[in-house]
Amino acid sequence: MAKQSAGILLYRKTEGKLQVFLVHPGGPFFKNKDEGNWSIPKGEFLDEEDPLEAAKREFKEETGRAIAGKFILLNPITQKSGKKVHAWAVEGDMDHLSIKSNQFEMEWPPRSGKQQSFPEVDRAEWFDMDIAKVKINPAQAGFIEELVETIGL
Repeated sequence: MAKQSAGILLYRKTEGKLQVFLVHPGGPFFKNKDEGNWSIPKGEFLDEEDPLEAAKREFKEETGRAIAGKFILLNPITQKSGKKVHAWAVEGDMDHLSIKSNQFEMEWPPRSGKQQSFPEVDRAEWFDMDIAKVKINPAQAGFIEELVETIGL
């Protein structure tokens, strides 16, 4: 069975322009990767979990902030890996420089026998629509397009 994730597409309107909040994955594999590698804050969940509650949990784990508001259900997408991603958009604001992500451990360097700890998210940023579509994982660009259609900007 394919894995599934749930996430939050946080958005704001600044000076009449729509911006979205994206995160960059931490760890050594993504250190020097930019375009096409950013994501909405998201994470895996089990079938018995409520997807929206999982999305809220993952948002907090990856940013250090709880999220609340009027959530807009977006159509799920399937990433190249086969993972299905469920998402909700919500309007809000937060300081992208103050995020505090949880950590994960992995063997690094490979086959060294040494475990190192890395943040799940190493940075976050607000992007205008054109830039966001270049930065985000290509499959997740559909979330941005649906958001624009839904809120009418």
